[in-house]
Amino acid sequence: MNKQDYMREAIALAVDSVAGGGGPFGAVIVKDGRIVSRGTNRVTASHDPTSHAEVNAIRQAAAALGTFDLSGCELYTSCEPCPMCLGAIYWAHIDKVYYGCTKDDARQAGFDDSFIYDEMRLPPDGRQLPSERIMGDEAMAAFRAWEQKTDKIRY
Repeated sequence: MNKQDYMREAIALAVDSVAGGGGPFGAVIVKDGRIVSRGTNRVTASHDPTSHAEVNAIRQAAAALGTFDLSGCELYTSCEPCPMCLGAIYWAHIDKVYYGCTKDDARQAGFDDSFIYDEMRLPPDGRQLPSERIMGDEAMAAFRAWEQKTDKIRY
């Protein structure tokens, strides 16, 4: 298979997702020339706002490969990843992303995440979502415990 074949698979998953009650997004993760996982958008079907195609594919790939580090993998997705998915892709250490539609195409179809990009640029007290830091000193206990842990696995 080549890049176009993997992308066609992601696109077919997106189209099938719509027919099956999901959102119009599909993704596949490839390692060493073979598809190790597939994901579709199941936000409304599963009542889970994090059930995006890329996140579902990452979860499935990590389980299949037995690791949280997906270095050596490529992700093919029917649409440019949203901020949440992009964060997950970075955390998973995926080597490269190929996408079909752009975030502008998604916006025109009713999936506008530009406000999230805008909010991320602001300090917490300037965002539309009210947030307030409390008990920071006590919360540091978890980081102190992490720093002292001798058998931690960094990620």
